[in-house]
Amino acid sequence: MNYLTLENVTKSYGEKTLFRNVSLQVNKGQKVALIAKNGSGKTTLMRVIAGTEPGEGENSKVQLRKGVRVGYLPQEPEFFHGHNALEAVFDSDSETILAIRRYELAILHPHNEAELQAAISRMDDLKAWDYESRVKEILFKLNITNLEQSVTTLSGGQKKRLALAKLLIEEPEFLILDEPTNHLDLDMIEWLEGYLKQPNLTLFMVTHDRYFMQNICDTILELDRGELYKYTGGYSDFLEKKALRMDNESIELDKTQKVFKKELEWMRRSPKARTVKANARIERFGEIEEKASKRLENDNIQIEIKGQRLGGKILELHYVSKAYGDLKLVTDFHYKFKKGERVGIVGKNGVGKSTFLHMLTGEERPDTGRVVSGETVVFGYYTQEGLNLGNSDKRVIDFIKDIAEYIPLDKGQKLTAAALLERFLFTRDQQQVYISQLSGGERRRLYLLSILMRNPNFLILDEPTNDLDVMTLNVLEEWLLEFPGCVVIVSHDRFLLDKLCEHLFIFEGNGQIKDYNGRYMDYRAEQLEMAQELRQQQPTKRTEEKPREQMVRTESGLTNKEKNELKKLEREIAELETRKTQLHDKFAQADLSLPEIDKMTKELQQVEASLEEKEMRWMELSDM
Repeated sequence: MNYLTLENVTKSYGEKTLFRNVSLQVNKGQKVALIAKNGSGKTTLMRVIAGTEPGEGENSKVQLRKGVRVGYLPQEPEFFHGHNALEAVFDSDSETILAIRRYELAILHPHNEAELQAAISRMDDLKAWDYESRVKEILFKLNITNLEQSVTTLSGGQKKRLALAKLLIEEPEFLILDEPTNHLDLDMIEWLEGYLKQPNLTLFMVTHDRYFMQNICDTILELDRGELYKYTGGYSDFLEKKALRMDNESIELDKTQKVFKKELEWMRRSPKARTVKANARIERFGEIEEKASKRLENDNIQIEIKGQRLGGKILELHYVSKAYGDLKLVTDFHYKFKKGERVGIVGKNGVGKSTFLHMLTGEERPDTGRVVSGETVVFGYYTQEGLNLGNSDKRVIDFIKDIAEYIPLDKGQKLTAAALLERFLFTRDQQQVYISQLSGGERRRLYLLSILMRNPNFLILDEPTNDLDVMTLNVLEEWLLEFPGCVVIVSHDRFLLDKLCEHLFIFEGNGQIKDYNGRYMDYRAEQLEMAQELRQQQPTKRTEEKPREQMVRTESGLTNKEKNELKKLEREIAELETRKTQLHDKFAQADLSLPEIDKMTKELQQVEASLEEKEMRWMELSDM
């Protein structure tokens, strides 16, 4: 069943055409990711698909199937200013969602016993308790806890999580998501990944998260020079097929240019006798000239900045601690950085990662202990906030020249600010544009350049993947692998962490930081194994649940409802493990056909995703 149809859609702003005559279809159950370099029109195309912006062009068509529930998550969601988080997340026409909203509001104000009883009765009438459990899970997983907070006081990341929660609670059949993993921590991303793997969900998203694409998507679309290219498979398939496409384009361009030279010689002879064939050949010459004049654009940033020399003493943390009141962020942490180290920092939002970075650079002082920096250390600090121009808005070239007119390269060579901007994919025309007119991704790219122009030898990158396109990320990663200085990265991008870092600081909360030697996916595998062992060691106690006692906490720390959920999870996990073993045994059979292998592979992926999700939920309940 077809959910979305685009035919011959064009979009331009002034003289700049973002895409021309784009056509695509998305069918039920399909999971599609759209990627492109920043500023090429990804978000605009998504708005056209979601219906918030009109398409252009003769005979253009944008059609969503009637009756299909569609949910759209923009990059920067907006809410009604008078709402608090509870009103915003439950802003719906659904009777069930409104009943849950009433119940949650009554729980927040339990002194009104009559309203609480009325809300519970309404939940009973609609049989909404299972739905309420799913809603609670979504809010818990996305760390939405203060439901009475005004939306006007929320940060950009909190608004994004609130909008995502609202969308998932409404349970649309077709999800249109613009950078859904921005502002989510790793636990949230892995939970969302499991949620979106559901076979009944149809998905169209813009994302830079390569593991996310690889694990979820069956189709990748690339918007390149105004045209849309389709690749079946995940991110790894896209890389292979794009390389093949670029090789074929190069060969085709070479052939076209050879034909053009021959036709040009013929045209220069100025044939006077214009036969029908000669006129047709002259008309074709124009088409050949246009194709031959094309150049395969270089999509890649060129980073040639080397960094200053780093001395023997780099950065030392001597048993530092930091707290705000009763909130402990860092407790007695001791570490000495070595040359060439690349350390990844992971942990839930709000556990102190950014505060830790501020202590490294000296922006904040520890409560106890010392941070000692070597004399040759030059920090380059890429923050989540990005460019901050205050009240002034500058042209791109002026902003960079204010930092330096040129940067030194190897062997005494220099590179001017304008030339360096070109290598970061800012053309001479774009360099004259005001920063406020750049897309979010272009601003991020410019901000990265402004950090590197200071020639640092100790890089601190706080969520560098937000709003950067996949092409820029690939080049940045390759450069960081060769960077001779030290690198500290806070990131929710598992692909980037696994590629760059073999050493992690795990922020576990309550001031505890685990120094872990290994990659992130190794750490996650260990966590899941520990969860399985813990589950096997703890037997389940049977408890009776009454609908009106769901929020009453027992001595174990769980409500009766949560105890029942824990019991149900153990039964479901056992069933999934049995099914996983059965599938592995079937794969050992020698007479399997290709369709059977394909069907079993898809089922195994679904079983493993569901198993991981349920094990993580079981672990959370066990901790409680």
